[in-house]
Amino acid sequence: MGLFSGKLKIFTANANPGLAQEIAEYLGLNLGAAKVTRFSDGEISIAIDESVRGADVFVIQPTCHPVNENIMELLIMIDALRRASARRITAVIPYYGYARQERKTRARDPISAKLVANLITAAGARRIVAMDLHASAIQGFFDIPFDHLPGVPILAEYYANKKLDDVVVVSPDLGGVTRARSLAERLGAEIAIIDKRRPAPNVAEIMNIIGNVKGKNVIMTDDIIDTAGTITQGAEALKERGAKEIFACCTHPVLSGPAIERLEKSVISEVVVTNTIPLPPEKQIPKIKCLSVAPLLGEAIIRIHEDLSVSKLFD
Repeated sequence: MGLFSGKLKIFTANANPGLAQEIAEYLGLNLGAAKVTRFSDGEISIAIDESVRGADVFVIQPTCHPVNENIMELLIMIDALRRASARRITAVIPYYGYARQERKTRARDPISAKLVANLITAAGARRIVAMDLHASAIQGFFDIPFDHLPGVPILAEYYANKKLDDVVVVSPDLGGVTRARSLAERLGAEIAIIDKRRPAPNVAEIMNIIGNVKGKNVIMTDDIIDTAGTITQGAEALKERGAKEIFACCTHPVLSGPAIERLEKSVISEVVVTNTIPLPPEKQIPKIKCLSVAPLLGEAIIRIHEDLSVSKLFD
């Protein structure tokens, strides 16, 4: 059984079984025996095929596309494990869906990220592990312990090994400055910022660039690349201002709608992402390089299981 006596168990639903398998292998465990299927009317059916009584259970399930299906799978699996007397259930949610609906920007807006937090807690999760939340304040939407893991160290290590010279890290908007600064500090690089206005959702309009990018190798960084409009238009603006080579990276490759086509046509040389969200074959283009978050999540799980500090991972 590996290192952990049988009291530590890793389960997964259908959102990202590949990542769950990698985490289990990292820990020297087998994935918990469970099947997540559908009844003919579309209702979710979950069978937990091994005892979890008294176990420390971790459920790996990013709530990515199809987001509502994946959230329901997570909730129902947590409920099944709780009713089967698991000692503690930790929801490991590498990508937290609805994270962009975390505040009211207009009258009568919902705060869906908080609703999802309430549902996960009500289902019976007793701890949350997530990566690179779109808004860090979402941790406070939960009244249970929350371990928030950054994606930047994994990306920084990749770029450090690339040994690029004259690097400037660019935040594609004002909201991402902290993330860009964190990556820049790890690489000993300068930062620049793209100041843009958004006339409507998923429509980006580039304004101006704060900082010097002329003749530099540029790394644009964000938490999510969704339709890739922001990042490809940003890259265009950087090129116009004399940037040498343009790289882009993010933690969560949502890549919806026209994203792949936009990235393929863009002036970006390479897009580095992680496997918090699985990349289906049609999105695996040569320009995209995927790094694994399994060792990081595996280490976090060991530390939580053994009541050690998780933040020490990043010192």
